Amino acid sequence: MAIRIVTADERLSAAANKTSFAIFGPPGAGKTTLLKSLPADSTLCLDLEAGMKSVQDWPGASIPIRSYADFRDIVVLASGPDPAVAPNATYSEAHYVHARAVHGPSGLEAFIASKAILFVDSITDLSRQVMTYAKQQPEAFSERTSKPDIRGAYGLLGREIIHALKMLQHAPGKTVIFVGVLEKVTDEFHVASWQPQMEGSKIGRELPGIVDQVMTLHFFSGAENELIFDEKGTVRRLVCRAGNPWGLPAKDRSGRLAETEAPDLGAILAKINAVPTVSPLARSASVSMTP
Repeated sequence: MAIRIVTADERLSAAANKTSFAIFGPPGAGKTTLLKSLPADSTLCLDLEAGMKSVQDWPGASIPIRSYADFRDIVVLASGPDPAVAPNATYSEAHYVHARAVHGPSGLEAFIASKAILFVDSITDLSRQVMTYAKQQPEAFSERTSKPDIRGAYGLLGREIIHALKMLQHAPGKTVIFVGVLEKVTDEFHVASWQPQMEGSKIGRELPGIVDQVMTLHFFSGAENELIFDEKGTVRRLVCRAGNPWGLPAKDRSGRLAETEAPDLGAILAKINAVPTVSPLARSASVSMTP
C-alpha cells in the first residue's frame, strides 16, 4: 500500500467526520438510552447484550450479535482489510472477501457503509464473547499437558479485542461509540475506585490510549455548576475530563468539552467536531503577512 500524505485541510475534514468514544457507567445509568440523542438515520447499534428494551421505540437500526465471529465480519466490512496481517489471518484480504461473500446477499456491507455512527453495546459483553472464543483456541491449552491454560486464553482475549478496536478506529468516516459497565472496586484497605467491567485487565489498560474520548455516565445531585457526586442522585452527567475530582475514568482528546456535559451525544459530537472557519494554513499565512 502506497504511503499517502494528508494535508491539514484534509485532516480537519476527517476530524469533523469521525470520533471514537468509550463510555462507561454503572448498571441502570442509561448508557443504552444515549442512542436516543444520536441521529437515527445515520446510526447503527451493534447489540451484543440483547439490551434494547429501554430504546425499543428508537427509530434507528440495530444488529443483534450472538457470536464473536459475526462481530469480526462486521468489523472487517466496516473498516476494510488490515494490510499488516498475514494473508489468511483475521481481518486479512481473504477474511474481507469471505465476509463479503457470506453477507453479500443481505446487503450488509452497503448498509454499514451508509451509517456514519456505530454504537457498540457493549464492550463488556464483547469481552465475554471473545473470552468464550479464546477458551476454545489452541493457545488456551498447555502444550506440555494439553490441559486448559487460562493465562493463554486471557492473552488471546486481550490481543483479539485490541485488534478489533483498532480496526474500527481506522474505519473511514465512522464515529464509533463503545459503551460498557463501570463497577466500584474496594481494595483490602477499603479504598474504593471505579473501573470498567471487562474480562481481562489488558483491555482496560489499553482502551483509553486507542479511543479519542473516554467518558463516564454517572449520577449527581445539585445544580449544574454545583454538582455533588451522588450514587443515589437523579441528575445524569457525562464526566469528560481526566483528573476530575471524583476519580472517574475520562479523557478529552478534543480539548473542547467541559468537565461534565449533559448526556446528549449529538450535542457533544457537534462541539467536538466544530471545524474552524479559517484553516490552520490560511491562519498561518495571514499571520506571516502581518507587518
